Amino acid sequence: MKEVRVRDYPIWHPCTQMKDHEKYPLIKIVKGKGIYLYDDKGRKYIDAISSWWVNLFGHSNERLNNALKRQVEKLEHVIFANFVHEPALELTEKLLKVVPKPLSKVFFADNGSSAVEVAMKMSFGYFKNKGEIRNKFVYLDSGYHGETLGALSVCGEKLYSEMYKEIMINNIRVKGPDCFRCPYGKNRNTCDAQCFEFMEKALLKHKKEVCAVLIEPIVQCAGGFKVYSPKYLQKLRKLTKELGIHLIADEIAVGFGRTGKMFACEHAGITPDFMTLSKGITGGYLPLSVVLTTDEIYDAFYDDYTSLKAFLHSHSYTGNPLACAVAVEVLSIFEEENILEKNKEKYQYLQKRVKEKFLNFKFCGEVRYKGFIVAVELVKNRENKEPFDWRKRIGFQIYRKALEKGALLRNLGDIIYFMPPYVIEFDEIDKLVDIAYSATREILGE
Repeated sequence: MKEVRVRDYPIWHPCTQMKDHEKYPLIKIVKGKGIYLYDDKGRKYIDAISSWWVNLFGHSNERLNNALKRQVEKLEHVIFANFVHEPALELTEKLLKVVPKPLSKVFFADNGSSAVEVAMKMSFGYFKNKGEIRNKFVYLDSGYHGETLGALSVCGEKLYSEMYKEIMINNIRVKGPDCFRCPYGKNRNTCDAQCFEFMEKALLKHKKEVCAVLIEPIVQCAGGFKVYSPKYLQKLRKLTKELGIHLIADEIAVGFGRTGKMFACEHAGITPDFMTLSKGITGGYLPLSVVLTTDEIYDAFYDDYTSLKAFLHSHSYTGNPLACAVAVEVLSIFEEENILEKNKEKYQYLQKRVKEKFLNFKFCGEVRYKGFIVAVELVKNRENKEPFDWRKRIGFQIYRKALEKGALLRNLGDIIYFMPPYVIEFDEIDKLVDIAYSATREILGE
């Protein structure tokens, strides 16, 4: 396509102020291999964020390529109502071997937001089919669960939701963990999750009208990469069970080994009523999501057709065979190559290198991490944790500078973070962290 003025450019890109591209031209990527992306000018970039947290085993992975090639020669797609196929059956079998019990039923969708909405509808429908109307969901003030309207109604980040508040369901927002600026002066590694008191008060007050609580286990990624105590999850699971309220664990960003365990819920030893999975499920190849739930939930919809209790939710590409086949191979790689164990040395090294570079930097407020997720929160004053003026876009400037140096290190406000593909090598970790630190120093000075 010939070059055009940004105002006349026909593609509207996600999560972007398009006017920015008047100053920063779009980068055209022509190929990817391993941890690298290559543009049409011959430059390469370390994909430090796994292309929005989806890529697990590198770009153009030979095993995943071959799985896709094999499947495309057999069946590209078929309606998933009244039909089934081998990739979906195999994926279901593999998932049920690794998710916590008693999760036993798998519903397929297309993306993370869709999976969240499926879980919300199932929770509401469960109670309605039991003769009870509960029409509220509880969520955390830094929570993020997607940007379709239902998912957005349980999004605590006002940057995404505020514009649309007049057309959203009015759900219940609760103050969540903020371990960096803990009002109790506690440490996430030793505390008793005193901050759970806000959730406890909300659930006790609204227990008769709440279907479910939605939560990102252990790490709230889009909400500022907040890492919190497993005790919070343990308390939440205990109370929701006592009150007969569902727990929806959104593992879309943190599942498939990102936190060091297969699923983040495992850090707390809990099982939710619903678990949503997407992103890494296909290793970054194709859109796919699933909702896992229990026999109890499933049985509330299982009846004669004339009872009108069926869960009538569908997407055109539900259970797509190509995506399922790649997801099967992803789980095979985890199993056959002992990925969770092999990752430990790498993510511990990543954590170590980031701390060595950033901890003593005068604008570093905190380095926080869990498994292969490492985040650096930059502040104007580290003594009182005063943030920078958001209008200065410090993090964005660092992101742009890192691109010049060869790393895709997309910021989240004034947080820079590392979530690379698992195939990154130790010398590449060194290179990535060096680029990030150099870019940060150039923008903020000594």
